[in-house]
Amino acid sequence: MTKLNDYDQFEGLHWETGSLRNFYAYQGVKAPHTNQPYSEAMLLGISGGVVMSYFTFNYQGYDPYVRIITRNTFDPLGKIYERLNIDQDIRQTSSAQKGVTNLVNVLEKGLPAIVLADLFSLPYNALPYDEGNWAMFPILIYGYDENEDQVWIADRARVPLIVSLEELAAARARVKKTKFRVLTFEPPDENKLASAVQEGIQDCIRLFTEPPPKGSKHNFGFLAYQRWVEVLTNPKSRGSWEREFPPGIESYSALTSVYNDIMIFGKDGGAERDVYAQFLEEASIIMALPGLKDIAPLFRTSAVAWNNLTEAVLPGDVPLLKETRDLMLEKHHLFLDQGNESLPMVRDINDRLADIKTLVSDDFPMSDAEVADLRENLRDQVLRIHDIEDDAVAELSRVMNGAPG
Repeated sequence: MTKLNDYDQFEGLHWETGSLRNFYAYQGVKAPHTNQPYSEAMLLGISGGVVMSYFTFNYQGYDPYVRIITRNTFDPLGKIYERLNIDQDIRQTSSAQKGVTNLVNVLEKGLPAIVLADLFSLPYNALPYDEGNWAMFPILIYGYDENEDQVWIADRARVPLIVSLEELAAARARVKKTKFRVLTFEPPDENKLASAVQEGIQDCIRLFTEPPPKGSKHNFGFLAYQRWVEVLTNPKSRGSWEREFPPGIESYSALTSVYNDIMIFGKDGGAERDVYAQFLEEASIIMALPGLKDIAPLFRTSAVAWNNLTEAVLPGDVPLLKETRDLMLEKHHLFLDQGNESLPMVRDINDRLADIKTLVSDDFPMSDAEVADLRENLRDQVLRIHDIEDDAVAELSRVMNGAPG
């Protein structure tokens, strides 16, 4: 058995920034401005911070769905490594056995190992396996025991997660490009922290106000809010919700996917605006710019508005939709609090959610007029968020324009 028996870091909430936060915290690496482990908020801010992206997808054989992306996804880890001058040790092989050897070698040196693994292949996620679906995310491995057939993992939950050797191998092998990759990192360069913070904030401003590095400008930033508003209430617009997500399984899928992205996907509500507010408070110390701290309340107000949006998405006065909302959040919290031990309860919740999906597919619990009112309410909520963040980003830009270059 090769295990870091003193490993105790389970605070990271998102795969990317959370795994890196846990990796450094275990080694006792501390940020100079707090003398505490680098916070996930700080890593989020340096990676490019929060953003708004709106997409819809309709693949044959699958329910149509909406994606709301709330943090920078344009190589966020790469930006952290570059901006903090972090040296990486990357080991990759197409051989499963060599992949194990590389992993165990890292553990034997007293380091946890970051590997890329498929979300759908890890049983503690309780997601249905599908040949057409995969999602590779970084997770942290801190123990590997061939005799007991156990691997110990830190991955968003507040408790240790355990899978079998075969389960980990399958998850690591899911995508050829990242097959059996193992990563470790040198500590960040403290002298680069201020410039890293500044570049991260400038990234955030650009992602809201300028065309993205890739993709349509209407899918990102303030234009994405405007596009979402347009498709919610204009039936003639391309991608309108009235046509793409009519009452039934289409509407249910859209509403639940929006709720999942905002409240559950690698985080815990608020579209991470409250996390970004914490980053700005830390950044104000690092950059000696008190104005950054003054902007933090705007992002906390936005976090509340995002949570209000999720309550409107699955309204409390429609019993089946409220039950769906409650069950999705309960499942998320069970995983965070209990990890593997929550699986029997999570499977029961999944069964009930499947039953609800069938019920709403056969007889959607809202009339056409009520669905139209729901879309109008969503539009109002989205506009509220847009206006709050328009003010917040404008203030951020104003403060940063006065920052030293």
